[in-house]
Amino acid sequence: MATAVKKRGAAAKKQKLKNFQYKGVNKQGQKVSGSMPAESADAVKMQLRKQGITPKTVNAELFSFGSSKKPIKPVDIAVFLRQLATMMKAGVPLVQSFDIIGKGHENASVQDLVQNIKEEVESGSPFATALRSHPKYFDDLVCDLIHAGEQSGTLEQMLDRIATYKEKTEALKSKIKKAMMYPTAVIVVSIAVTAVLLIYVVPMFKDLFSGAGADLPALTAMVVGASESMQANWYIYFGVLIAIVVGFSQANKRSKAFREAKDRFLLKVPIFGPLVQKAAVARYARTLATTFAAGVPLVDALDSAAGAAGNTVYKKAIMKIKDDVTSGLQINMAMTSTGVFPNMVNQMVAIGEESGAVDTMLSKVADIYEAEVDDAVDGLSSLIEPFVIVFIGGLVGTIIVAMYLPIFKLGDAF
Repeated sequence: MATAVKKRGAAAKKQKLKNFQYKGVNKQGQKVSGSMPAESADAVKMQLRKQGITPKTVNAELFSFGSSKKPIKPVDIAVFLRQLATMMKAGVPLVQSFDIIGKGHENASVQDLVQNIKEEVESGSPFATALRSHPKYFDDLVCDLIHAGEQSGTLEQMLDRIATYKEKTEALKSKIKKAMMYPTAVIVVSIAVTAVLLIYVVPMFKDLFSGAGADLPALTAMVVGASESMQANWYIYFGVLIAIVVGFSQANKRSKAFREAKDRFLLKVPIFGPLVQKAAVARYARTLATTFAAGVPLVDALDSAAGAAGNTVYKKAIMKIKDDVTSGLQINMAMTSTGVFPNMVNQMVAIGEESGAVDTMLSKVADIYEAEVDDAVDGLSSLIEPFVIVFIGGLVGTIIVAMYLPIFKLGDAF
């Protein structure tokens, strides 16, 4: 019976509260209005009567201007974990920390997530169990580390370690995205500019050339032909382009073989390959250092590191390391045998094993490679910029020269 009552209480807590706008009259006959969170309009009326207010109208808010619902991003989770770690360091109880963080966040989706976690913890669930019910936002690594912190009584220190890990991981992802976005933006802009010129600008020159009746130079004839093809079949070209983008995205999601081929190719690309390699090594070292320092067994830590590597080539290599370590091989020797880790990384891990400070050495490796990724992204931006100017300038310049060549010929004729 007690269990049933407890379940009903927990279910009641989980009901979503809505904001209601009300208007009424108080005991002094004055008109009052405001808003109140409640489960229903009847609950608002009951509460108002308790306060000595006679309700006239009670309506649910259609829009809330105080906060807006947006998708929850990984960076939001990193900020949530950092705030929670800071609150617990300051001595604020866990449940009260949820209240402070939830109410202070401008994203209503994050508020709902924090409220749900708080309700589960209040109903008696361990913190790690409450997080496991939201696998979209909290992966197994975070849940396992928090579980270990709860069991060992070091939740405060563990949250700080997880927050640092998440912050550095998201910073690394941001740098990689920054490096990839620039070339992608250049390609998109180039396609858009070329399409506009071929569809709208070139036809005006074409009419002028037709009236002159002269033979067109080869370059001009080629550009005019491309313009005519684009005008007649633009929907086919754009359809093919969209099909390529969607096909690539779906193949990347559904085909393991495609992902492996793509990741192998990225590692061999002259400029981007070293950047991808450094990012994968940094993620591997940071994840392994965090889990190993938290007392997670090495074999389980390698599982987490494989999932965080971000590249299937490195994921397969880390799983091979796991098998070798399970069979008794030292981790530095197992890493060397894969052939994908730089010699410096292998040597630093070997020193860490000899001194009993593998997690410290891995943290230093992660710091080094994260700094190298940062420098590489800045260098890449500086390197690409002149190529971008030359590429777009050459593309537009070629079309303009092609359009003016017949005009120059007509001038020479006179």
